[in-house]
Amino acid sequence: MILLVGASASGKTVTALDLQKRYGLIKAITTTTREKRVGETDGVEYFFISKDEFLKRLNEGKFVEHSLYNDNYYGCGIDQVDDNKIVVLDPNGLHSFLKLNNKHIVSFLLIADEKTRQARMVSRGDKQENIDKRLKNDVNDFSLEKIGKVDFIIHTENQSIEQTSDQIYKLYKEKISK
Repeated sequence: MILLVGASASGKTVTALDLQKRYGLIKAITTTTREKRVGETDGVEYFFISKDEFLKRLNEGKFVEHSLYNDNYYGCGIDQVDDNKIVVLDPNGLHSFLKLNNKHIVSFLLIADEKTRQARMVSRGDKQENIDKRLKNDVNDFSLEKIGKVDFIIHTENQSIEQTSDQIYKLYKEKISK
């Protein structure tokens, strides 16, 4: 399983999508208690369940990691951990996955300098106030001290998404074959 972590606009989501498209990796489907949005399908974007059901599963130890965001729970089920799957995580989720001590879980920190990240957020249409807030919060939330140990650090500012994906996939296959 590939774990991707990194600050806003470091390339996590686009890289995950490219890895799915070009290498056939499967997105780990996480579970949430938030309402389904128009166009979303249960079991595709998320598994949508009630708060009571989420808390029941949490108490049964069925999640690798979980978080509470905007009064809704999100979590990745243990049943989603598998070879050739990929998940984008925050540092807390990363730490939870690494506690599994599974040699088939390979973690990547994607890094891009602030100027590059800001330009990416502008180009995707983010509002300036949100960009400023995310850049400020990311200094603390994605500090190397908070992230801790990862298997590989990938700098994304001077390479294409395809180059980043190729590098990640190659390192992933090498590491799990040992």
